[in-house]
Amino acid sequence: RNFMRDAEEIACSRRMNSLTLNRHTEILEILEIPQLMDTCVRNGYYEEALELAAYVHRLERKHSSIPVIQGIVDEVRQSTQLMLNQLIQQLRTNIQLPACLRVIGYLRRMDVFTEAELRIKFLQARDAWLRSIQASIPDDDPYFHITKTIEACRVHLFDIITQYRAIFSDEEPLLPPEGQALNEGAIFHGWVLQKVSEFLRTLERDLQRGVGSRLDSLLGQCMYFGLSFSRVGADFRGQLAPLFQRVAAAAFKKAVEEAVEKFREEMNSYTLISAPAVLGGSAGVPVPATQPGTLQPPMVLLDFPPLACFLNGLLVAFNDLRLCCPIALAQDVTTCLEDALGEVTKTILAFHRAEEAAFSGREQELFAQFCTAFLEDLLPYLNRCLQVLFPPAQIAQALGVPPTQLQRFGRLGRIDVGAIREPLAFLLPAAGEEELGQESTLHPEGEEEAMPGESGTAGQQESAPGGALL
Repeated sequence: RNFMRDAEEIACSRRMNSLTLNRHTEILEILEIPQLMDTCVRNGYYEEALELAAYVHRLERKHSSIPVIQGIVDEVRQSTQLMLNQLIQQLRTNIQLPACLRVIGYLRRMDVFTEAELRIKFLQARDAWLRSIQASIPDDDPYFHITKTIEACRVHLFDIITQYRAIFSDEEPLLPPEGQALNEGAIFHGWVLQKVSEFLRTLERDLQRGVGSRLDSLLGQCMYFGLSFSRVGADFRGQLAPLFQRVAAAAFKKAVEEAVEKFREEMNSYTLISAPAVLGGSAGVPVPATQPGTLQPPMVLLDFPPLACFLNGLLVAFNDLRLCCPIALAQDVTTCLEDALGEVTKTILAFHRAEEAAFSGREQELFAQFCTAFLEDLLPYLNRCLQVLFPPAQIAQALGVPPTQLQRFGRLGRIDVGAIREPLAFLLPAAGEEELGQESTLHPEGEEEAMPGESGTAGQQESAPGGALL
């Protein structure tokens, strides 16, 4: 009996060995699947790797109870995870649209992500690549940093959006599946909004760091960037205006404050005897030839160096502002100038209080001329400069009213000469008071006629007169 049992076991084992020998090739191929899968993945043969993974998946469903098969499945899963990481890593490089289509096709066939998850993974990977490009831009010079950022975002963001729209469809199905509450199209639009917001924050940060007198060039580049994005429904040009408006206003205010501080310093060391006595009045100063319609600074200010230096500082501020001068700044610029002129008036009064007791008759006369030049020449000239920067016709057009009704909105783009004149009125000669009342009243209609010729040359003419005094 024992012999028969042993004989049966030997015969069974012999049959198994014979069967194994006959199936040696097939068994060897199955056992080599993990190694073959790893080779395909590491060499980029993703099509073959996907076929192997599908074959192993079928084996698992049929023979999951066999330990050898389960070991093969585990090893293939590790290679599949490696392939997944490699495919996602490809999306983190400078990949072109055809390669993107292949990669997303492989990821879809792997069936590891839902459609929404696949969109998120794509945007995350492409966003990581874009961030690496932005991080490589040198941050030392704000202007260089923001211009390179604009170029990188304009080119690469547009490419990413084009790739996304070629791969994924944002059209909503007529009958969405039950239980699907996620709007897949919102994923993309939310990402685009995030990138635009990040760019605007970077732009604002670099603008605050200072870009010098190149604000107009930067505005042009940003507007072109926004225009290119209008083709994909992400036009953000409307959000640029407040940023540049704040920067232009802040730069103008800083320049005006520096001009006021310079005026204070000049007044601290100013003596009335020196100016007209040395220069001999404005008659001896050669007046540069100007074309008709140009805006020539009053040459009488050369007799009073503090006023000339103050005007020089304001003209520098005007010339910088003119490069990027939104019409919306008319009120802010006017208010800033009025505040500065108020400080100048206080400085003049403080000088008078400190020196009045020691004034001689000649010095009293010169100081009256100083105040007259400030009120009769400097202030009207500043109003003309404001009307060159902010033409009343453009202000009226922006407000949607005829130019004749512009006065209803107050002194837009005009300094209140009367308010500045009032504290200094007692210092003026009697004859000068009556004359000032006539000349300091501005007539926008008459000045507006000369503006077409002024706007193109004002900046060049304005910077000339005070250069020799600084």
